[in-house]
Amino acid sequence: MASGSFFQRQASARRNTGLLIVLFLTAVSLITLAVCLVGYLVTRSQTSALPFHEWLLSSHGLMTAGAVVALVGTGSLVRWADLARGGTRVAKMVGARPIDPDTRDPEERKLRNIVEEMAIASGVPVPDLYVMEQESSINAFVAGYTPGEAVMVVTHGALTQLTRDELQGVVGHEFSHILNGDMRINVRLIALLAGILMIGQVGQFLLQSGFSRRRYRSSKDDRAQVALGLVGLALLIIGYVGVFFGRLIQAAVSRQREMLADASSVQFTRNPEGIGGALFKIGLKGGYLDTTGHASDMNHMCFGEAARMKFSSLLASHPPVNERINAIQPGLLARLRSRVRDTQPSSTIRQAPAGDKAMPLGDLVNQFVEPAKGTAGGRSSPIARSVASEPRVTAETLSSRVGTVTAQGEQFASDLLGRLPATFRGLLYTRAGAIQLCYGLLVYQLTAAEQEKTLALVASHPVLGAQADLLDKLLPTLSQLGEPARFPVLELAMPALRKLDPEERQGLIDNVEKLAAADRRISLFELALTTFLWRHLGAGAGQNVPVKYRSYRQVVPAIQLLLSLFARAGSRDPQEALKLYQEAMSGFANKADLSSMPHKVSMQKLKSALQLLSRLSPLLKPAIIDACGHCVSHDGQVDTKEYELMRLVADQLDCPMPPLSGCGV
Repeated sequence: MASGSFFQRQASARRNTGLLIVLFLTAVSLITLAVCLVGYLVTRSQTSALPFHEWLLSSHGLMTAGAVVALVGTGSLVRWADLARGGTRVAKMVGARPIDPDTRDPEERKLRNIVEEMAIASGVPVPDLYVMEQESSINAFVAGYTPGEAVMVVTHGALTQLTRDELQGVVGHEFSHILNGDMRINVRLIALLAGILMIGQVGQFLLQSGFSRRRYRSSKDDRAQVALGLVGLALLIIGYVGVFFGRLIQAAVSRQREMLADASSVQFTRNPEGIGGALFKIGLKGGYLDTTGHASDMNHMCFGEAARMKFSSLLASHPPVNERINAIQPGLLARLRSRVRDTQPSSTIRQAPAGDKAMPLGDLVNQFVEPAKGTAGGRSSPIARSVASEPRVTAETLSSRVGTVTAQGEQFASDLLGRLPATFRGLLYTRAGAIQLCYGLLVYQLTAAEQEKTLALVASHPVLGAQADLLDKLLPTLSQLGEPARFPVLELAMPALRKLDPEERQGLIDNVEKLAAADRRISLFELALTTFLWRHLGAGAGQNVPVKYRSYRQVVPAIQLLLSLFARAGSRDPQEALKLYQEAMSGFANKADLSSMPHKVSMQKLKSALQLLSRLSPLLKPAIIDACGHCVSHDGQVDTKEYELMRLVADQLDCPMPPLSGCGV
């Protein structure tokens, strides 16, 4: 079922995180027992000849086990804390350089255009982009804890060696990892592997210390050094046996998700030859990351294998390239080979291993991904359509749109980017321009006199103050684009807004709330805008939200508050709004408790309610979205303002929803 696929994959990703913890603890237990065995053999002559199981419970055994657990745990916790800063920290760890949003490099602009189109079409804020300048190989990865705070890193080789279609295929693959919740588990796996690796690193240090000097004298010190070296050798072996099993875990978690991401890329781009061509070039030239010492740690995160390793058929985090191409489309591998046969010697063209078998792409799409809905050919520009002519959206379709990219959504994104004046678009890439955009979105529909009076409420400030010269360049375009473009252009500005320091972020949120309350009432859009900025720029933005509630009973008051807001948004008639509220709440509470609904929904109460609901299990979230949809679609359609409120709720629940104009039915 399409509506459940996104949420099921999110739940699966969270279950895999729990599975990783269990496997990690199992590996730590086995490593601890192995180290204790070494300690037992070393100290046996110095203590009573106890059996091993009794020695484990002695002071020597407990101290040895405690030291191992502390060492592994410390290594993982230190890396876990280091990576708590999210995708930006991972990008810096591999030496990637941020790509300037207003870059003039044609290859970097090509990447930015592709990423922006995909972000708008999927309803995800534009990720921060990075490039590994010294890497000539073809590879890419995404990192982060939430879709709104993701970063995408590509190698220089991917920018220069891939065509636009091929690069779009890679971007579609990586967006699948963003939408499916794979990023969290990938980042956490780095931390867990770091702890297991600590034993091997200590062993290597002791081995070097023990055998780095001459050991041909018969002194006790030299014998002690030899013993130290032997202990180090044993720990090194044990450590890398642990790493071997860590790589097995890495491969088991990653392989099927890579196949799913390939299938999603085809569904997103409608072009199997794009991602197929990118994979084929990786097969020819390789995707190994040679300029970073973290290639092995990052292997499971990358588009293709990033590290050379023995036993690759067992330990590889990705299926073989030929197998992935065969799964995308039958006969595609042969066509790609024929295109290079005339320009490259046949010896350079790798043959598919005998017996390659691949799950057909159609099976993967049917199993995991909503089927493609055709192309957008012949449709008028979504931006040019009036609100009255927007496609009808029903409650039954709202949760099914979460985590999807449709042909209509891509057409909407392409049309929007094509209609943005160069000056307007360039301002979105600067901190000053992005700040003024937030102000402009609140005042562009006012008269000139009202705009001046309202903007006067913003205190003078070198960064956060209202700047008339920039607003003059933004307001005409906002008026021309109309309401359907408001959130997409805000998402384009998110990379610049994320560059604000914490004090500036809070100042911007305060100013936006002040402007929204200037007329003593809060519109649906103003509510959506202020809550969106709080979600992505406020304290704690970008941090993973753990699941806390697995039953609606635990969050009924928050659901009541949210649905009362949507019932009033769906109807101005108090009696009809009450009826909508009771119908929407019928699946969450007893009818006897629904004789009335909350009278007032303040901004702070809404934030608190959304914070609680964001901690629901992913499988419980679609019912919340559809209940909200029931309230605003009772008249048979959802207008732009109502859909913006729907996107707000979906965003708060970490459920990206594409724009309304991209949702033809």
